[in-house]
Amino acid sequence: PEITLCQIKNSDYHFEYTECDVLGSRWRVAIPNKADTCTGLPDPVKGTQCTFSCSEGEFLDMRSQKCQKCAAGTYSLGTGVAFDEWDSLPTAHHSFSAVNIFCSSTWTPKGDYVASNMDECTATLSYAVSLKKPGTVFFEYFYPDNSIYFEFFVQNDQCQSTASASRWMKISEKDWSQHTVELNKGNNVLYWRTTTYTVLDSAVKPVLLRNIAISGVAYTSECFHCKPGTHSTKPGSARCAPCPADTYSTKGATVCHQCEQGKYSEAGSGSCKPRPPCTNSDYFYTHTPCDSEGKTQLMYKWIEPKICNETIEGAVVLPASGEKKTCPPCNPGFFVTNSSNCEPCTSGFYSNGTACTECPVGTEPVVGFEYKWWNTIPTIPLLTCALFNLFLFVMTAWEVAGEYVYTTPGDQDTDYLMLILNVPGYSLPQSTVKDRERSELSRITFVFETICSADCKLFFLAGYNEWNNNIVERWNGSNRKQSYSYLIQSNSTVTFAWTFQRTGKFNTERKYSADVAKIYSIYITNVVGGVASQCRRCAVSSGKADSACVPCPAGHYMVNRTGECKSCPPNTFIKAQHPVGQAACIQCGPNTIRNKAYSSCLSDCTLDMQTRGGTLLRYDFSPLSNVTGFNSSPRFTSKGLRYFQHFRVGLCGKEGQVPATCVDNVTESGREVRGYVCQSTVVPSEIRSQSIVSSQPFLIGDSLIGVTTDTTLGGISSPHGLFPATSGLPDVIFYYKSSETTQACKEGRSATIRLRCSPTVTAKDHITMPSNCSEGTCDGCSFHFLWQSQHACPLCTKNHYKEIVSACIQGIQRTTYVWQQPLQCYGGESLPAQKVSACVPLDLWLKFGVSTGSIAAVLLVGLSCYFWKKTRKLQYKYSKLKMTTGGKECELPTADSCAIMEGEDAEDDLMDLTKKSFFTKMKSFSREFQQVSLKTDCGCELILFIVKDLDLRREF
Repeated sequence: PEITLCQIKNSDYHFEYTECDVLGSRWRVAIPNKADTCTGLPDPVKGTQCTFSCSEGEFLDMRSQKCQKCAAGTYSLGTGVAFDEWDSLPTAHHSFSAVNIFCSSTWTPKGDYVASNMDECTATLSYAVSLKKPGTVFFEYFYPDNSIYFEFFVQNDQCQSTASASRWMKISEKDWSQHTVELNKGNNVLYWRTTTYTVLDSAVKPVLLRNIAISGVAYTSECFHCKPGTHSTKPGSARCAPCPADTYSTKGATVCHQCEQGKYSEAGSGSCKPRPPCTNSDYFYTHTPCDSEGKTQLMYKWIEPKICNETIEGAVVLPASGEKKTCPPCNPGFFVTNSSNCEPCTSGFYSNGTACTECPVGTEPVVGFEYKWWNTIPTIPLLTCALFNLFLFVMTAWEVAGEYVYTTPGDQDTDYLMLILNVPGYSLPQSTVKDRERSELSRITFVFETICSADCKLFFLAGYNEWNNNIVERWNGSNRKQSYSYLIQSNSTVTFAWTFQRTGKFNTERKYSADVAKIYSIYITNVVGGVASQCRRCAVSSGKADSACVPCPAGHYMVNRTGECKSCPPNTFIKAQHPVGQAACIQCGPNTIRNKAYSSCLSDCTLDMQTRGGTLLRYDFSPLSNVTGFNSSPRFTSKGLRYFQHFRVGLCGKEGQVPATCVDNVTESGREVRGYVCQSTVVPSEIRSQSIVSSQPFLIGDSLIGVTTDTTLGGISSPHGLFPATSGLPDVIFYYKSSETTQACKEGRSATIRLRCSPTVTAKDHITMPSNCSEGTCDGCSFHFLWQSQHACPLCTKNHYKEIVSACIQGIQRTTYVWQQPLQCYGGESLPAQKVSACVPLDLWLKFGVSTGSIAAVLLVGLSCYFWKKTRKLQYKYSKLKMTTGGKECELPTADSCAIMEGEDAEDDLMDLTKKSFFTKMKSFSREFQQVSLKTDCGCELILFIVKDLDLRREF
């Protein structure tokens, strides 16, 4: 063919490096920019090493093959390339291409980003790059719509793609998402692919892509110009800085220029726009928090950033702020504080927005959140406002207006103005416990209104967090004031959002700032941690621990379905949190008393016990009340490791006594149990400085059943055979029960502790276990222990000692007190001291007794003689009287016949009584007389003495 000679210019060709050889070397060759064949191109020369690279802000000058700093107004990444300007798809030496299969739409440059298609097609954006060393690709994307499948993958020179699991992009939550993928050395083709499908007539939000940066190219042969709206002031810049608001710059600028008077620009703008005259749509109003006087001020504010001009003809001015108005009342469930703020009522109270009132007994608060007055954006629950558009400018999106909350003008008409409500969860009220399956978990109801002049949309969304919501309902255009209700069926639905967009058209100026959405009230029921505006009767018969039903005071139970509280009988306690019926009152066991909280029974370590013989025994176990620990006999594992079963006992004590505690110091949980009796497995350490290892703690007894000498109590027995008694004094037994149940111990574990009096045992931890159950239990559920101590003996009284009185020696007598043996008491009364008293000797008392007896005998004889003589005289007088009556009945003799004749006494004295001895005469006298009692017809009784002896008769 014919060769055409031409003049070669520097602009007709560019330099490139050849592929690196095995030695890491390469050649620089000239490549014509046009396909025309020309001669005179520079000859190939040896190039730099393949590992050569330039720093950030530098580029490789291919003519000199040296790194040069980028000029002002340009930037360089050094070993990478970046694409942050999308006025068009990059061409020149970069192989960007956009392909759409079977459709006309494709990826479209939008200045700061490139947007995917929005029709039902598949669009692909690709870029081919050859890396001299391993590198990365970094890009930012905004992927808000799950109606589009968005994937990114890389193919090498063998057309092998990246793993399919990591190629699918995640939905963007609230901001531009970032993605980085490692690239291999060699040829790499990057693919961004979107596949769109639409649902009914819903609009699709495109995927946006920006700030693509690729590293590993080893060098860049040129610097990139700063895009409009950015600048670099110094040579050697690695990036360009955006221009501030009200300034602008052109492409490759070194400085930002101030906008002219009457014009404005946003931050990062490449040009300025005329300021339009201010209208009523360019400002909004809000309310200040209530002051101490209960007043709020109406405040007017320009929409930021302010772009309008209020000084030109036809413009409106900002209304004056500061007008005071009466604050609206607090929302239901809240009350007004002294500073006129609204605070939520505490649990168990309700309010209508003024003051909190406690729910009556037998009712429960109807909890939830009801907002119908809007003086401030509520902070309980987390109720926030957010505004974002495709570039995510976050600012206040909703403002309060007393009776409603409304959308602010925003930054652009395409902004999404969001009001977000977060709740912690839901709980059905106790009143619906019987109809739980048919009851509503929760329901949210709100009243709203939209006033629009364009294609505005209001979305109501629900989901598990504020950025992963599903659209529940959507309203287009203007809508009159109406109510909408949504049934919540899952506890995972805890976030709700109201999103308002004035128009969906991109790149439009702000024309519809007057379009507004208003929400008048929001009410959501059964919210955990909510407030109450009323109370309702609850299902008190359930008595569940987690019930919100207002309980009766301590020591009272509730009468079924009446809400009336009655006091439990004396010395009873209540286990249930919401006791219903008198059956909830449990009688304390023998010799125990209830605590102040009416929740359990306890022993104050004192005991009065009546024996079968009627003797009162008093005990005081206070010296044994401290928590005591003891071990079982040692055990060994199959590998010879020694371990013990360690027990801890808190026998008794007053309220507030420190309980026995067993811990687990092996696992990270550090579990510990507390009660009267507990057990853990311990492994002693052979090193003195190290503590023992304790594990597997569990409770044996967390409640005291009773204290008695009986061997059975509350279904728990303590047989005599486990610990045979050696004395007649009965053992005092403490009975304990545990509420923890296991598969083996379905009724829970129990423990009995026998206190046995041993006056000689001074130790306070002499606790033994049954000989046939060396670990304290034979079945793993019932534990038995014997505690021997002198403090387990009854207190000593006067009945436990006796007195010994000595003989009277030289007028002194000693009284000594000694304990009765065997001694079965301790403490209490002590032995009295020896007593010394004066006394009289025995021989003096003997002399006095003999003398007194002699005198008494003489007096007795004299008296006997006197009365005998008197009797004889009376006998004689009676005989004389009888003879003078003449035998007439019922006739007494005259006074003369009854008189004693003169000389009778002398005659009587001459009676022949001297012939016999005194004792003989007395004996014969009683034998010779016979008394005869005769009754006459007139009712008189005569007593006759018949004289048997003839001589005596003759004397009479």
